[in-house]
Amino acid sequence: MAIAPPTATERASRVKLMIFDVDGVLTDGGLLFTEQGDTMKAFNSMDGHGMKLLREAGIATAVITGRQSGIVAARVKDLNVAHVYQGVQDKPKAFADLLAKTGLRAEDCGYMGDDWVDLGVMLQVGFAAAPANSHPEVIARAHWVSEARGGHGAAREVVDTLLRAQHKYEALLAAACSGEQRGLVG
Repeated sequence: MAIAPPTATERASRVKLMIFDVDGVLTDGGLLFTEQGDTMKAFNSMDGHGMKLLREAGIATAVITGRQSGIVAARVKDLNVAHVYQGVQDKPKAFADLLAKTGLRAEDCGYMGDDWVDLGVMLQVGFAAAPANSHPEVIARAHWVSEARGGHGAAREVVDTLLRAQHKYEALLAAACSGEQRGLVG
């Protein structure tokens, strides 16, 4: 008898560490430049709040991004992202380092990416996710695709999916409704 591959929900239920790309995932991928050549990025506060909810649920977070940015450093510090890799030219190598540091297996991890540079990690993790506006080759290889575009709630959608798959969503929502969640502004 053939065994069916795990569904996206089954895969999401096993995630202990969720990793995010930045440009095209946590932002819309647009890069704004000042006259001085500084880069500006816009982040979605609901995505940020979602990343904080992951931490509340006991799911660690990480960022692996190809660009080096003070803006990203400030944002991930504000969100208390546990593991940050910026200026990465070889994302699978950074992922291997992350696995060594955390002691996790690749199948314990999720990754959300949007372009070819993310495929090397996406093809290793247990749960690969992509924003709706990702490159078609990335969408074809993802286990789960958001309805929202990168930088417009895609990360929050994947967070909600993880929390539901791990049966943690309702408890976190109840805590929010009762006012028990404090300091989780995204």
